[in-house]
Amino acid sequence: MQLHHHQKFHPDQRKRMLETPVPRLILTLAVPTIISMMITSIYNMADTYFVSQINTSASGAVGIVFSVMAIIQAVGFTIGMGVGSVSSRLLGQNHGQQAAEYASSAVVAAIVCGSLLAALGLSFLNKLVWLLGATPTIYPYALAYATYILWGAPIMCVSFTLNHLLRWQGKANRSVIGLGTGGILNMVLDPIFIFKLDLGIAGAAIATLLSQCVSMCILASFFLLGQSDIKVSPRYISRSPRVYITILESGMPSFFRQGMSSMSTVALNFNAGAYGDAAVAAMAIVTKVFNFLLSAIIGFGQGMQPVVGYNYGAERYDRVKQAALFSIRFCTAILTVLALLGAVFAPQVIAFFRDDPQVIDIGTRAFRYQCISLPLGAVLVFANMLFQSVGKYWRASLLAMSRQGLFFIPLVFLLPARFGLTGLELTQTASDLVAFAISASMLLWYFLKEFRQEEQKASRL
Repeated sequence: MQLHHHQKFHPDQRKRMLETPVPRLILTLAVPTIISMMITSIYNMADTYFVSQINTSASGAVGIVFSVMAIIQAVGFTIGMGVGSVSSRLLGQNHGQQAAEYASSAVVAAIVCGSLLAALGLSFLNKLVWLLGATPTIYPYALAYATYILWGAPIMCVSFTLNHLLRWQGKANRSVIGLGTGGILNMVLDPIFIFKLDLGIAGAAIATLLSQCVSMCILASFFLLGQSDIKVSPRYISRSPRVYITILESGMPSFFRQGMSSMSTVALNFNAGAYGDAAVAAMAIVTKVFNFLLSAIIGFGQGMQPVVGYNYGAERYDRVKQAALFSIRFCTAILTVLALLGAVFAPQVIAFFRDDPQVIDIGTRAFRYQCISLPLGAVLVFANMLFQSVGKYWRASLLAMSRQGLFFIPLVFLLPARFGLTGLELTQTASDLVAFAISASMLLWYFLKEFRQEEQKASRL
């Protein structure tokens, strides 16, 4: 179905979003988004695994360039999550025409911003790699890897935007097809390009670039073939600055979350570099694995967000609250089990990526420390996502900055200075504990005060 000026959101989809029992609706939407997020993580995990077979310095280079990937993701997620959040509430209000305007404008913004990132990054690439924390031995590998990743910046930004547009309208299964195909292709091409064609670490980056191109084409085809409830077309592109400001404002929490992740990775690499390439490689592996675990929870949250945004727009506040509480309880239980398993099998997990005794030793300790705070991840993720979904952008932005930025960056300098390598390994856990206290407090305050007032106001109308 394509939206025209006189059309409204599909009534069957509207009924589904407003009347399906909340737990079942979230689980239905969450399964494809979990797969989608885990596939995005697998892009990086596959590169880490295959590149680590080259040597420890090459393994460290993937950790260095992860910061570049995080910056690209920050921009793509800002636009994609921003327009998704706005369009979800518009569809809840039955304003399909406005949703099409925002969606079409967001795609243009993604192309422009992605192209600017590529141009800036490639212009200052030599200095950028050093700034990101490369050591002399890691530098040549990081340079080769980052070049191709930056060429793909516009493609990645558009892919993220189209993916979120599908997801926020409740069509996450289609977004999985696009990302899933690219993820599988990436894993197939990695060993071929790195080893068979003898392209080394550059081969891993080329495989990622080609896979992203395929993902973007598949995601775009759903809009071109009319399989989206939101029309994306040049005639809907807005010239109003307010449209773009609203998209960016709505997406700011995602920008801060991803941007702080990039900055924290740089800070981590700088401090790990003082303990050698093995420490950089070990911390890069631990970061990737925990990002992979949390990607499942973020995916679950992305299944929750359309339910929250849509029902909030339709003033179904009972369903909004039910969605948040169900998601937190369900995912806290899952993360507790994962934390226990991770603590037991930490050495085997690190050895899977890099069979280097020093890397395994450092990585195992850091991995077990992070398992302590892993069960808190549901509150950390969902508090942020809930505020973004209901339009409390600056509150969501503050929480997005807290875990990986406001607390992590100072701690990654303070703790190693005081406790050495152990301080470095403990940094993420300490940051998570502080961020959890703030997230839980803000969540409780919102439901006990503001949300209750919104419910009462709606009941009087």
